[in-house]
Amino acid sequence: MSDDRAFTYNGGAVPPGDTQNIRYGISETYLGDPVRIPVTIVNGERDGPTAFLTAAAHGDELNGIEVVREVAHEWDLSELAGTLVCLPVLNVPGFLAQQRYLPVYDRDLNRSFPGKPESTSSKRMAYQIYENFIAPCDFGLDFHTSTRGRTNMLHVRADMTDEAVYRLAMAFGSKVVIDSDGPSGTLRGEATDDGIPTITIEMGEAHRFQRPLIDDALDGVRSVFAEYGLLETDAVRWPGWRTIVAGAGEKTWLRADSGGIVDTHFESGSLVREGERIATITNPFKEDAVAVEAPFTGLLIGLLENPVVYPGNPLCHLVEIGESTRRAIEAGDAPSPVGQPTPSE
Repeated sequence: MSDDRAFTYNGGAVPPGDTQNIRYGISETYLGDPVRIPVTIVNGERDGPTAFLTAAAHGDELNGIEVVREVAHEWDLSELAGTLVCLPVLNVPGFLAQQRYLPVYDRDLNRSFPGKPESTSSKRMAYQIYENFIAPCDFGLDFHTSTRGRTNMLHVRADMTDEAVYRLAMAFGSKVVIDSDGPSGTLRGEATDDGIPTITIEMGEAHRFQRPLIDDALDGVRSVFAEYGLLETDAVRWPGWRTIVAGAGEKTWLRADSGGIVDTHFESGSLVREGERIATITNPFKEDAVAVEAPFTGLLIGLLENPVVYPGNPLCHLVEIGESTRRAIEAGDAPSPVGQPTPSE
């Protein structure tokens, strides 16, 4: 940042009190045409932190796009204290093709940060994004969904051993926080390592807008802005109950031991008890039923959407919860089972 608080990037500057919508070139196509990402920079008249909001690092993950767009273009930011850097579509080539990875050798943009200016195409793109729009920031929110064929309960992933990240994750106010380091090359992991606390928000499934999840995430953004003083009128939220999941023993992906057609008996976000049947796998004749049971009492934060599996395919992501959290959920804050089989089945 310069002394006059202008937000500067390679090729431009946004002075205090100004908002700019730009299409920033990060690469070129096979035809030599520019690959440009949309960026909205809102620089408030009052001093404050600089925050980034990013979405669609995987091109088919759409829920976060609407979160970032609504903050940038529908919220009243006239009293903003600080600067917002809003990047609703990081992976433009993947977004145009409606696929997860860059269509250039199927590389994962979210394993390419902070990038290198003289490396692979994905790392060159990541470098342009990171150096111009991430490195100048004080903290960030990175929005994702589950991959195709699965869905996620809204939850945060954050390195809770980092004090600054802990503050950010708690401010967002999700019910579930997965405590983990950001994998190498991810925007979350690399930014945090550079002293820019960043959290990932997982929400729903690919290829669609899911309004309840978008609204929940917007409430989380408002809460973060309140915590860091970007907007004075909003309050930091309390989600009613919260569980922080740390350690490999407290979470597991349950996988299919046989191929077939899956009937799931719970929704994402449901409480399931040890021994309860989460899903049933059968063949096309509805024979040879295989029950998939919960190995411990926990919360389903991720769930299969595509009802066909090979052996080894993931069925659900189950996280362990404490007794007080279980009681809070049982008091009426969890989704109801769907099609739960009777004991005779």
